[in-house]
Amino acid sequence: MATTPGRTRSGAKAADPRGPIIDSFLTLLAERPFERIGLADVADRAGVSLAELRASFGSTFDILAGFVKRTDTLVLEGTGDDMADQPARDRLFDVLMRRLDVLAPHKAAIASLARSARAHPQLAMGLNRLSVRSQQWMLASAGIDASGLKGAVRAQGLALLFARVLKTFVADDDPALSRTMAALDRELDKGGRALGLMDRLFRLARCGRRGARRPEPSPSTEPPAAPAAA
Repeated sequence: MATTPGRTRSGAKAADPRGPIIDSFLTLLAERPFERIGLADVADRAGVSLAELRASFGSTFDILAGFVKRTDTLVLEGTGDDMADQPARDRLFDVLMRRLDVLAPHKAAIASLARSARAHPQLAMGLNRLSVRSQQWMLASAGIDASGLKGAVRAQGLALLFARVLKTFVADDDPALSRTMAALDRELDKGGRALGLMDRLFRLARCGRRGARRPEPSPSTEPPAAPAAA
């Protein structure tokens, strides 16, 4: 008798293999470049069949996307109201430091991925898309608007900012991440100034649209009205 996907023959729900697959992929990534990791390598390290791997992920990049999504979820689960009365910059600093805490066990894998991205532009572009999507969630977690064109620009800027911080993070051997915190602090200061400039440009653009000169009415072709009788 065929079993329902996701259940054993006894009817009990099978354990989700995606977590072990992601963890095995990260272990491999710490050992070798992304481009040298094959699907069979991941399946073998995770102790699953290729069929089981395919049921969970479509490619090694999909596994990477799964890791990014898992990281997002862990950060978002830690979001509370304790920072609600703080300035937006401090809220964002707190969110991004929580993200770095989640990423801390995977520094070797992140460093390996960064090296591969520098050598392979297509991979770098894919990683940027993942990062921008993640940073939209990080902005939302910090209570900062990430909607529309302005939000998209914010998310892209934050993705680039976070990538610069990661360069310090992967080499920071202090458990308190003091160098990383200082780097994030500096980058947010610079990013805040850039965001202020961007906000002014958006306001000017809106004002320009509202204040655009209306076309002069065309001269009337009707004859002038006759003077009123005395």
